[in-house]
Amino acid sequence: MNNVNSIELDQTDRTIINVLQGGFPICAHPYAQVAKDLGLEEDDLIARLQRLKECGALSRFGPMYHAERLGGGLTLAAMKVAEDDFERVNEIVNAFPEVAHNYARDHEFSMWFVLATETPQRIQETLAEIETATGIKVYDMPKSEEFFIGLRLEL
Repeated sequence: MNNVNSIELDQTDRTIINVLQGGFPICAHPYAQVAKDLGLEEDDLIARLQRLKECGALSRFGPMYHAERLGGGLTLAAMKVAEDDFERVNEIVNAFPEVAHNYARDHEFSMWFVLATETPQRIQETLAEIETATGIKVYDMPKSEEFFIGLRLEL
């Protein structure tokens, strides 16, 4: 796994990441619009985004949907994964298309992930499938209240 601190980012890469955290235009040619706003060519912007994904600087580039408003399900889940088994379990969990975020914590519950499904019923089915595939219990922690924080990570 790449460490973002060891990835070489030039000022243009940093600017692209910072700008795109604030949104992506909804128009006929959004990449062309962003490229124009940044003083780049569209092909250069797309190539840089692909490189940033390939090197691990970006883990994902795409829209964020509010699954529940679209009739789907959303939950936070946690697992107690032994350090020497973490990579194996991580690969299995990340292979599920319903897993939106997955991150390690220095805690008894060492793996946390967000699950977004097409239907609310699919949450429990997917959690059970992950348990079966990994052999480790998954703890479901559905939200009781939602807060919008608007996190931005300036580079």
